[in-house]
Amino acid sequence: MKLKRSVRCLATVAAGAVVAATLQISTAQGATPGEQVQPIDWTTFGTYAGTDAMGQRTKTILANESRYLIGPAYASKYTAYAADGYLNLGGKAEEAVRLPAMTALSAAIALKLGVYNPVNLSAANATTRDVNLIRTVAARHKANNTDSATAWGSGWQTSLWAYYDGMAAWLMWDKLSATDRDKVVNMLVAEANRFTTGNATFLIGTSGQELYMTRKDGTSADAGDSKVEENQWSAALLGLATAMMPDHPQATAWSTRHKELLVAATARPADLTNPATINGIQLSTWLKGSNIGDDGTVINHGLLHPLYMILDQGLNEAATAGLAKKCAPVAALRNTNFVYDALVDKRYPTSNGGTNTVYQPNSANIFYPQGNDWGTTFAGYFGGFDALVSIHGQDGLVATKASTWEKLHNDAQIALQARHADGHTYANNSENSYFGKEQRIGVISGLSYLSLWLNGNSAGDKACWS
Repeated sequence: MKLKRSVRCLATVAAGAVVAATLQISTAQGATPGEQVQPIDWTTFGTYAGTDAMGQRTKTILANESRYLIGPAYASKYTAYAADGYLNLGGKAEEAVRLPAMTALSAAIALKLGVYNPVNLSAANATTRDVNLIRTVAARHKANNTDSATAWGSGWQTSLWAYYDGMAAWLMWDKLSATDRDKVVNMLVAEANRFTTGNATFLIGTSGQELYMTRKDGTSADAGDSKVEENQWSAALLGLATAMMPDHPQATAWSTRHKELLVAATARPADLTNPATINGIQLSTWLKGSNIGDDGTVINHGLLHPLYMILDQGLNEAATAGLAKKCAPVAALRNTNFVYDALVDKRYPTSNGGTNTVYQPNSANIFYPQGNDWGTTFAGYFGGFDALVSIHGQDGLVATKASTWEKLHNDAQIALQARHADGHTYANNSENSYFGKEQRIGVISGLSYLSLWLNGNSAGDKACWS
């Protein structure tokens, strides 16, 4: 890792207006939407075999999960095409859109980086399925689709879905038709442009969802629900749009808002009086609130919640930028070391009057100080984060380094997959109640492996921060 010094309530954008705006920009540039994308120049990268211990574990998890997702999971879910030639996704809600987008990204990384296991489905057929998912998710976005029954977008979480699908599309750009490339760009531009209307207080516009859980004056903007996650996934979409389309007329606005959301995402109360300037933003004057405790803890769903202390979305910024041969904003790293220390070393009260750490010494077990409303089994979530923390050197405050925890957690994740011949992870909903639990393992392991691939590339470390 190199360091260079150098909503829930969102505004709605009409699909027709988005399409018109996108086409006007494209016409002014004399290019179709898809031609505004700078494809990944794979010739500038070398290789990474993943033969180191961390690489082997991450590679195994990704190979297992991607084989399951693009194989039997795809075959059981995507059984019909609509009249327009795109897959029938089953609607426009999170389950219908986010899940295929996550599958597309995990499979794209596995296929592109040579991790895919073709034991039951050839790489060629897996690629065909992956392209089908990518093109369908983009085609169903409001920027390309006026059917109210299937059109998605402009919602609380939709920037994340667009990020997953857009990242997959960029990786598989050479496999997409010109028409489908245009639709991917229309989707990304529509989602990205919403955020440029926000300010230092609100995510979008001048009302609705705020950027913070706690305001600067100490009042609560959203009690018990940190905005770390929402800010980081919105920033991820902006970072991707900027990386893919650096010469787009809106790229400067996207880049500015990208940095702002990253600064807001992990702001601590101590930052509110900190005169430091990060990526051109002075913390004490710009910040209007905070999202994590000074001790690195994160509150979500009304709980001190270790799952929401997994800041993988911020650390994944280096992978997105690295594919464009750029450095990611150092704001994405800010306070990650405090959060990781709160997972590893901070002690929390237990019900028997003692104290305990979230990470259990010499064990893959996780202690949830106030419980976990998602289930019991998340080794792969923590293992993916451990890998990223280790790659990007964010474990400077802890006694036991991230590489040690990565082995414990990812060995446990591999053991979970070993229970199932098709490579999937979970046995039941009590282990993890999220309906996209398998897809979540897919993107966690995929993006962790992409970071490893960039960091250990034979052509030199391609991951950096500025």
